[in-house]
Amino acid sequence: MKSFGELSKEQTQREGTLLSRLMGEPGIADLTRFEAELTERQSQILFEIATEIEDTESALKQTEQLTQRLKKHLVQLKDLQRVLSK
Repeated sequence: MKSFGELSKEQTQREGTLLSRLMGEPGIADLTRFEAELTERQSQILFEIATEIEDTESALKQTEQLTQRLKKHLVQLKDLQRVLSK
């Protein structure tokens, strides 16, 4: 007949083995799900970055066009000033 200590040790080992099995299977499923979520999030971030790049390029183009119009207007004003100052 086994002592209480031996029975307790065996019970602890069985519980540990069962716990390891239970933790191992969902652990792999959790990692797989995490990887899928991470990949999806990466795709979302890449899309957001691409959109931000397009928006910034568009804003820069508009700014450059405005700068050209302002330069043209400034030249016209200076010409007008020169004509009126004579």
